[in-house]
Amino acid sequence: MKFIVSSSALLKQLQQISGVISANTVLPILEDFLFEIDKNRLTVVATDLETVMKIHLEIEARDNGRICIPAKILIDSLKNLPDQPLTFTIDKNFGVEITSDNGKYKVMGENPDNFPKEPAAKDTNMFTMSASTLVTGINKTLFAVSNDDLRPAMTGVFFELDPKGITFVATDAHRLVRYRKTDVNCPQKDSLIVPKKPLNLLKSALPDNEDELKVSYNSNHLFIDHGTTELVCRLIDARFPDYKVVIPAENPYKMTVSRADFQNALRRVNVFSNKSTNQVALSITGAELQLAAQDIDFSFEGNERMNCRYEGEDMQIAFNAKFLIELLNATDSTEVVMQLSTPSKAGIITPVDKEENEELLMLAMPLMLNQ
Repeated sequence: MKFIVSSSALLKQLQQISGVISANTVLPILEDFLFEIDKNRLTVVATDLETVMKIHLEIEARDNGRICIPAKILIDSLKNLPDQPLTFTIDKNFGVEITSDNGKYKVMGENPDNFPKEPAAKDTNMFTMSASTLVTGINKTLFAVSNDDLRPAMTGVFFELDPKGITFVATDAHRLVRYRKTDVNCPQKDSLIVPKKPLNLLKSALPDNEDELKVSYNSNHLFIDHGTTELVCRLIDARFPDYKVVIPAENPYKMTVSRADFQNALRRVNVFSNKSTNQVALSITGAELQLAAQDIDFSFEGNERMNCRYEGEDMQIAFNAKFLIELLNATDSTEVVMQLSTPSKAGIITPVDKEENEELLMLAMPLMLNQ
């Protein structure tokens, strides 16, 4: 079997899917890419048994065939080659010879029959959305996903599907992000929990544009098809907590503040906070917000004042500054509104500038104030 492919085009595509391959795999063949040639089309597959990612590439080939090639050595060699056509020649014993303008390189491939089969897309529901909708949904929620393996439902992003739109939710019990898009038509009311790893891979592989994605799912798997890139991942089989009960129905006090100024002030003051809690106390009175942090063990203390617009009774409330900074990162709005009620109830942050057909709500649980 023989085929010719551009070194830079192949490297670019392989780098998109190489993140699927785990550092310590259970089976040696999982360290390989599966190359499949059908006419002049090359399909390369990578898997870790939970997630499968595929790319398609146009090449020059006379015959069809399959071969497994070790991923690390292939990518390392392509990184060091200038852009040029490469000829791959595969013999009957799965030996792979790569010929460039100036050199010949040999690696030992493996039998493609030993490569794990990918899940079949049976009994699926299908809908479409733009790549930017999915990328934005991932970017706005993924950071709030829990790393606690004892609560598997919270280690992924919750996709809530509805004929009127799609909602992405992530929480780690200390904060929650809900991002809703109303211009996506899902076939029916449904929900799925998608793990963190495939979402990170999609975020890097998909363009942030209006390209149409085909999204299919069944009870066990999610299938994403973007023409030249495909992903299949196993869904998390658990029940997502009822996030709606956590969101306060009535937070009467409203503070409007510049997002960038608030974020920068939090970063500066947080330097002086206790490193295990990152606690920063907010004291809000009229048109002024005071931020205070201290670490009693080291006699560190930081205080700042800034302007805000506030409707409500004077109050003092404490939050984890690191969490607030990450929440504020999820929006590009120049100003944000923080809705509060009492020092022990969750604060809600929403952007002032809103895009059409989208809604973003972020929630942070308060910390006990150091008296």
